[in-house]
Amino acid sequence: MKLQFWLNHLLEKSQTLVQKTQKRVLVAITALILVTIAPLYYPFLGYFPSFLWNNSSQSSPSSSSFNTVKNTKGAASTTQCDIFTGEWVPNPEAPYYTNLSCWAIHEHQNCMKYGRPDTEFMKWRWKPNDCELPIFNPAKFLQLVTGKSLAFVGDSVARNQMQSLICLLSRVEYPVDVSYTADEHFKRWKYMSYNFTIASFWTPFLVKAEETEADGPTKTGLFNLYLDEFNPEWTTQIDDFDYLIISAGHWFFRPGMYYEKGQLVGCRYCLIENVTDLPMSYGYRKAIHTALRAINSLESFKGVTILRTFAPSHFENGLWNQGGNCLRRRPYRSKEKRLDGTDLELYRIQVEEFKVAAERGGKRGGLKFRLLDTTQASLLRPDGHPSRYGHWPHENVTLYNDCVHWCLPGPIDTWNDFLLDMLKMEERSHTADLKKVTR
Repeated sequence: MKLQFWLNHLLEKSQTLVQKTQKRVLVAITALILVTIAPLYYPFLGYFPSFLWNNSSQSSPSSSSFNTVKNTKGAASTTQCDIFTGEWVPNPEAPYYTNLSCWAIHEHQNCMKYGRPDTEFMKWRWKPNDCELPIFNPAKFLQLVTGKSLAFVGDSVARNQMQSLICLLSRVEYPVDVSYTADEHFKRWKYMSYNFTIASFWTPFLVKAEETEADGPTKTGLFNLYLDEFNPEWTTQIDDFDYLIISAGHWFFRPGMYYEKGQLVGCRYCLIENVTDLPMSYGYRKAIHTALRAINSLESFKGVTILRTFAPSHFENGLWNQGGNCLRRRPYRSKEKRLDGTDLELYRIQVEEFKVAAERGGKRGGLKFRLLDTTQASLLRPDGHPSRYGHWPHENVTLYNDCVHWCLPGPIDTWNDFLLDMLKMEERSHTADLKKVTR
């Protein structure tokens, strides 16, 4: 009997050991799978995957995401916080300017002027998951940029952000127009009291491009895109700028002829016989790569390059030119909406090309690249677009419902909250570098 008891006891221990071993193996396998696939689903996790920056000379792409938070005792402490991942929460104190107080608002984004009946879209702020993102402080911003210059390089959404910044700064000072040309696509504004200049460079494809047909297959034009050639209209003008904010995306949905080394290599929906139809992502990656390579090739440019990530449109119930509209009146919660399809592809291309450029910039001698990740915050705001409130109802206009640009005031103001936080981070980094030099 005793022998049988000990045999049973040993058998039970063996089974328990096997079960524990199996659990450990299962946990290890699960962890390995998560490590492998998790990067594919950023920004829906609360971190920026480290595989995107393996250059020891560079910090995380979201290098601004060091924020001051309060610990349980109420004392301030500096900790790491991803400011770009969070939720929209009510902010009854907003907006901080109006369409009547700011003259910089483009007519097509002046939603209140053209009769938008609701105002709740202006009364939200971005709340990161692990810290607070301060509301834009115009005096602090101007203090940080005194004696400096900043350029927005891209399309009309880039200009939309510049107009938001001018409106936010209007509580302290309005700039003077110091543009060197009458072309509205290339503007310069100067804040005289702070010797601070803002510029905008119109380059919707970032690379050299030309329109060959006004209509094209989709009635939106047909363009020749020279995917490996710099666009001199901006690349020859940025040497002296302290900050560049680069962005592009929506124009790549239009038909285009793709050229490399002067030869036609294919097209995006050109519908021309014997021309290979390539995905939009092909041209987009090449253009982003070329634009960032252009910056790295400029020997005299010493500024900080900020790549702003893609802001998805919000057309529903049809394409943009087929009756689609954006009629929602509240933000999504983060669990309600996920980045997918082409939007996700464009976002990932930007992040991957950012990594390449940052590594090259570091090798060149510490040229700085930063990522202004507006994608998730923008994705969650279907309520912030002009829709049909960019003109009077009786006007005979060729515009469709606008679910690409942003009402002012509106969600795009938060992009400049992000920008100010990034400038604060740059200032802290610069101060730390100076201390190292003086030791």
